[in-house]
Amino acid sequence: MPKHSFILNGKKVSVDIENNVRMLWVLRDVLGVTGPKYGCGIRVCQACTSHLNGKHFNPCSVPVSDIKATDRITTIEGLAKTVKKDLHPVQEAWIKFDVAQCGFCQAGQIMAATALINRVKTSGRKISEADLDSLRNVCRCGTYPRIRQAVKAAAAKM
Repeated sequence: MPKHSFILNGKKVSVDIENNVRMLWVLRDVLGVTGPKYGCGIRVCQACTSHLNGKHFNPCSVPVSDIKATDRITTIEGLAKTVKKDLHPVQEAWIKFDVAQCGFCQAGQIMAATALINRVKTSGRKISEADLDSLRNVCRCGTYPRIRQAVKAAAAKM
């Protein structure tokens, strides 16, 4: 079986698994990282959203063979480590604005929001309503107004 290595939440990991296995199953079933959720498997709901080299990606649609040994994957479990705190500012905002209800989509929502804020900040802009409209993660509970408030608050702190 092929061996695949990459950096997960700051630690080098290796897995022996077939090339065509999607990263979501590598993370959840092989490595035991359960923050990224399975929702659709086709990059629509984005419940699995994580970061690949600091950018938004959906592991449900990426085969392990596409991941290089130098690639850095961050899931919700490793997000706070990126700012060397107990919680990332986006996680703090989620709590402050009481965003979560059922919680199923929250890890993906937080990871997508963090990637969006980082991308907007890098471009030298502030978060706009159009930026918030670009968040496409599905929330079955419909907490979108609180999500938007939390993203704005987190962006102001980052």
